[in-house]
Formats: sequence, C-alpha cells, structure tokens
Amino acid sequence: MTQPPRKPDWLKVRFPAGPNYARIDRLHREQGLHSVCRSAACPNQGECWEQGTATFMILGNHCTRDCRFCNVAHDTPLPVDPQEADKVARAIAELDLRHAVITSVTRDDLADGGAAQFAAVTRSIHACSPQCRVELLIPDLQGNLGALETILAAKPEVLGHNLETVPRLYRAARAGADYRRSLELLTAAAQIAPGIPTKSGLMLGMGETMDEILEVMQDLRRAGCGMLTLGQYLQPTRNHLPVIRYIEPGEFRELHQAGIQIGFTHVEAGPLVRSSYHAAEQFEGDHHDQS
Repeated sequence: MTQPPRKPDWLKVRFPAGPNYARIDRLHREQGLHSVCRSAACPNQGECWEQGTATFMILGNHCTRDCRFCNVAHDTPLPVDPQEADKVARAIAELDLRHAVITSVTRDDLADGGAAQFAAVTRSIHACSPQCRVELLIPDLQGNLGALETILAAKPEVLGHNLETVPRLYRAARAGADYRRSLELLTAAAQIAPGIPTKSGLMLGMGETMDEILEVMQDLRRAGCGMLTLGQYLQPTRNHLPVIRYIEPGEFRELHQAGIQIGFTHVEAGPLVRSSYHAAEQFEGDHHDQS
C-alpha cells in the first residue's frame, strides 16, 4: 500500500477563535443555520469567522450525491425549510456583512434542484441588507436551464459553480456529476445574464497534471467564466480520496499568473484557498495571491 505524502508545514494553520468567531457560532446555533465552513471542514473557518465572514449553506446539510472528495454528509435530505430565506437574511443583517456567500448541498430530489430557494434567499438578503452583495455557489441543477434562469432573475452579484477537478477524475471524484454539463451551465449563465460575473474553482492534488489544469482553465474562459479559485485538496477522512500530491506554493503562483494571462479577471490561488476565500476582495478586483 502506497504511503500518503506527509502534510507540509505551509498547510498548518492557526485556529483563531475571538469575539467575531463566537458571534457567528452563536448565530448558527440559535438560528439552526448551516455553513459550508463547518460541514466541509474548511481550513479557513477560524480566520474567516474571526474576520466576520461566513459562507451559509442552504437546503439542509444532507447531500443527495456522495462525491469522494467532499466532507458534506450523504443522506436523505429533509424537506425544504420555508423560513430559511428569512433566517439567513436576518443573520446576515445582524452580522452586517458587505459580501455574503450562499451555497447548498446538491438536491437532486427537487425538480428545480433548489433554484427557488436560492432565489428566495437572494431576494431576502437584498431586502434586509441592501448594502450586501450576494454571491451564490450553486450545484449543477442537473443541467436545468429554467432553474438557472430562476436563480439569475433574483440578480445575485456573482454566480459561481465549481468544476472541482479535471474531466479524467470525474468518475472517481464526482459521482453523478458531468464535466460538460457543468461547463454548459456556466456558459448559459454568462449568456442569460452577461452582467453577472461567473466564477468557478478547482481542488488540486488528486492526481491531475499541469496540462489538464491549464486545459480546464481554457475551457472556463471559453465558457465566459471570469473568476477562478485554485486550492489544495485535503482528504477529510480515510474514506475519502487520498491526496496524491501536495502542490508547492510556487506552483500556485505560476497557476495564478497563467490564469491572468489566459484572461481571468481574478485568480485566487494558494494551498488554503477555497471558493469563498477572500470573496469580497475577488469581487472588488484586488488581484491578491494567497499563496
């Protein structure tokens, strides 16, 4: 059996837990809210929460898919909460966020994939906190373009959908997903609402090659995607896909430069980068390289 690579020093992070962290943690518990920060075991949870930012996860915390890289639980989802949009909007207003990120589990059990809930949450946030930008990170909706139109009609400031990995690794990493379907969703979003920037992300270290990464980046630009995040895949448990390689910080810097040359308006690349990391700065066009 091949010995997994040892986690390098640059992936060891301090976990701050000051007053802002405690405030967000309290809101999660009191309002019964979910966040991808917790459910996906994000390494930046302490930093982001202490800075007063969080990525809220709607439509429950049980996913209908069982991707082998993801720490979100696979189980039968609960019914959609009709009060969820108001709960999330009230929490964001209390936190006084200027840029809120909303994502969800995949809900293949719903005819619209949860699109109506994404739209309701977006409208509620805009109504409660007019100063707050809304960034959505949506599932593939099983390619339902009508559902996509429902989401875009709510006018989020950013529309994201992650490809996660290269096409060759989809069968192993993303059961139930389809690379071309995801690209087509991003292409359609750029065509339906050209004024709403689109965004995608990749987790690296699962066995992809540099050529494959660059080809995916080209595909995303052809799809009209303007913003990109690149981060290191970290194995959540022994039951998940193993880490094949830890990407050096210098390689992330090279990928950042390659992305800018390819034509992305912003590339956030580094070992600890995740989809919503520095989301406000990404929107504002600050080309900050975390690596």
